[in-house]
Amino acid sequence: MLGAMQDWDLRVTRIIDHAAREHPKREIVSRWADGSETRTNWAEVRHDALKMTQALRKLGVQPGDRVATLAMNHSRHLVSWYGAVGVGGVLHTINPRLFDDQLEYIANHAEDQVLLYDAAFQPIIDRMKPRWTTIRHYICFDNGQFEDWIAPEDGNAEWVTGDERDPCMLCYTSGTTGNPKGVLYEHRSTMLHAMTSIQPALFDFDARSVMLPVVPMFHAASWGLPWGGAAAGIKFVFSAVNDPAVLCELMNREKVTHSAGVPTVWLATFQHMDATGVTLPHLRQAIIGGSAAPRFMLERLMKAGVNVAHAWGMTETSPIGTTGARTWDWDDLSFEQQVDIKVMQGRTPFGVEIRCVSLDDPTQELPRDGQSSGALQVRGPWVIKRYFKAEADATDAEQWFDTGDVAIIHPDGNLQLTDRTKDVIKSGGEWISSVELENAAMSHPAVAEAAAIGIYHPRWDERPILIVVKKAGAEVSGEEIKAHLTKTVAKWWLPDAVEFVAEIPHGGTGKVSKKDLREQFREYKLADA
Repeated sequence: MLGAMQDWDLRVTRIIDHAAREHPKREIVSRWADGSETRTNWAEVRHDALKMTQALRKLGVQPGDRVATLAMNHSRHLVSWYGAVGVGGVLHTINPRLFDDQLEYIANHAEDQVLLYDAAFQPIIDRMKPRWTTIRHYICFDNGQFEDWIAPEDGNAEWVTGDERDPCMLCYTSGTTGNPKGVLYEHRSTMLHAMTSIQPALFDFDARSVMLPVVPMFHAASWGLPWGGAAAGIKFVFSAVNDPAVLCELMNREKVTHSAGVPTVWLATFQHMDATGVTLPHLRQAIIGGSAAPRFMLERLMKAGVNVAHAWGMTETSPIGTTGARTWDWDDLSFEQQVDIKVMQGRTPFGVEIRCVSLDDPTQELPRDGQSSGALQVRGPWVIKRYFKAEADATDAEQWFDTGDVAIIHPDGNLQLTDRTKDVIKSGGEWISSVELENAAMSHPAVAEAAAIGIYHPRWDERPILIVVKKAGAEVSGEEIKAHLTKTVAKWWLPDAVEFVAEIPHGGTGKVSKKDLREQFREYKLADA
């Protein structure tokens, strides 16, 4: 055959090579837990990562070995990402918010060899060491220990080479049911995900971007930001603490243009802004994922001139599945129409395919009519095929992966999540979306947080109840909340009861734990049951 293109393996070390070569002086700012700050840049991150590969080799780390981190967001954690994969290892980011049994399970299941950690998590290390059976080396990021470890090395090294389908990163699911499952990302899948993420319709990165990621680096690969950010040569501003006062001060001082976090992060930020009068004049892109954001949150950001990338994804999708991109007729739409679009989870970028199938008959694919609600399935080059160490694929014969979400797909391709399969409430043979109930309740000015669960009913099978946390100093009754809900939901969707609590339980990733809520209200009896 006449003509050919170059072989250029898609390995993620090429990303840091690019960042250091084309954007060497672009800053990486870290605000540490003790209030101190350090500054580095992409060239120095690469050099330190190469020194780390040399140090790991001296510890006996071989290609394919798992190198774990237990840390918040900072530059040394960023260095470790590239250092771990650079030696041919598999980076395993551990969520410190997991329960001890989960921490024990995932580290032993992953067979981690080395663990790098923040000093703030020393109590976890001390507690778990006897239970972690494979970890041979512990290295603290703080108190000069990380620098002392790599200091003897000169950085005159080469990245390990290999096939682009070699594994590079291991992330575990949140384990809402059973043990967490490991999702093994490949160099190829991660590179394709990174190149896609920097498109305008997704993260909208260029060399001028200044990103403060509130999403932690242990959560679903930090939504791919450390890879995509390096590919675009952006400035990162990291904070090891998520205090809203600290975040807002950093955003304004460093002129942060992009930020990413779950809805609860934005709620806390709004509360701080309302209490202090602080604004975020430089912010132009807010990426919201992890769970559905309520309408009022999107309205507030959009009225402030911020483009909201309301996203859906999961650990199994690396995690980008969809983002709230502007439609072709965006400029012709009213503000309310624009919010109507942004409140949904957006559309797929090239590389991801989605469909919905019937909840009662999974062989029946549903139309994209904006009305038919069903089980959401996904496939693509950065979507899971098989869980780590599993004996069977997690997909069907056509590579479709069942996400566990319930959704509607609109004719323009916009995805609208309505619930989780296990959280949807079936009353009298009809489906009720707990998410829509929650978002409608959270639009009430006195409601800080709300969660809906199904309670057994002898006639209807299940009926919804709403669990509510009031805003500080606010007073509201259950009947007032029900009256508020009548504006946006069907009458038969209205909760049979509203219960007020001091707090709603959250899991390790910050999402509402419906499992814990159901256990908390396990003995609850409806008045007419």
